[in-house]
Amino acid sequence: MRHLSPPTLLATGLAAATLAVSSQAVAYGAGDFFTRVGVAKVAPKSDNGSLAGGAFAVDVQDKTDFAFTLGYRFHDKMGVELLAALPFEHDIELNGDNLASTKLLPPTLTLQYYPLGGSDSQVQPYVGAGINYTRFSDESLAIGELELDDSWGAAAQVGVDLLIDDHWALNAAAWYLDIDTDASINGAGAGTVEIDPMVVMAGLSYRF
Repeated sequence: MRHLSPPTLLATGLAAATLAVSSQAVAYGAGDFFTRVGVAKVAPKSDNGSLAGGAFAVDVQDKTDFAFTLGYRFHDKMGVELLAALPFEHDIELNGDNLASTKLLPPTLTLQYYPLGGSDSQVQPYVGAGINYTRFSDESLAIGELELDDSWGAAAQVGVDLLIDDHWALNAAAWYLDIDTDASINGAGAGTVEIDPMVVMAGLSYRF
């Protein structure tokens, strides 16, 4: 069973930055363009369904890689953000054996709410909700040919910026993505894989 928790390094970094940030007022709000860059962990839920009429229990493995976002604040308290990355390559266990893999690219667009937006607070939390599109590619299967259909689903987000100066901030964020894909083996429908991951990212935010 997976245990999803923020990395110790992130917690240490946030604590250190809290002590180090300047006391100068820095207001983030309407008109800001920003990007966030960091390391993201895509952690599928623990039970991903079964294939071939229950013959194979599916377990999609975690993957950690670099990711980034692009965003815009059109109001002090409201904004939009797009999560992007290179494709994440996930191993897939069938009945406990590593027999398959796939690459997935999950661009996610969220509408965000910043309760402290427009203020000089150096801690800027936010929440978001939106839509996810996931494209699957380079599927492989040791016992045949695997195909996974692209997926649309809902997304939810929570995050926080810890402001350092007028441009830079530390960032931590998490998304829940509803990703369900229909699978085919050797051209025949084999069932649905429910990935539904949590995506946790830690890194830096830069305001233009």
